[in-house]
Amino acid sequence: MGGEFWSYVVPYQENIQAALEKLREQEFQAGRFWQPSEVGPGFFGRMLGRGPSKPKPPATIREAIKLSEATGTRSILDMERISDTPALGAVSAIPPDELQRLFGTAQPTLDAIEHSDEFVEGLERGQGVYIVLYRDGKPDGIYFAGYSYD
Repeated sequence: MGGEFWSYVVPYQENIQAALEKLREQEFQAGRFWQPSEVGPGFFGRMLGRGPSKPKPPATIREAIKLSEATGTRSILDMERISDTPALGAVSAIPPDELQRLFGTAQPTLDAIEHSDEFVEGLERGQGVYIVLYRDGKPDGIYFAGYSYD
């Protein structure tokens, strides 16, 4: 199976980590993430001959990630931190020189980002990026994007 692309736009704030945490909580509370339709039985369930069952809804983001196993939640929930460089489970900023190359400016608008096929092709599975969006020369939002693990 291939990785699934995801993206979100949130209002601008200077603290990118706080914006990420707020977005993750918002998406978790709304239930907008992948969950398996059934889970295998635990140790005692296997001993008793039980088969797969429907999972209980996760109570926390951590539980949702654990329940999704290697595939991840296919959402921003899989991105747990901000990193200076691309890393699994993290979002990192696209450097200004790369923004300039991709969008013709180091201060892109949402419209410019949404029309960039090259930008999407450069993303790796299990990693994310963020871009500060601008309007009239001022920060206006934060665009988070990435691909699921699987």
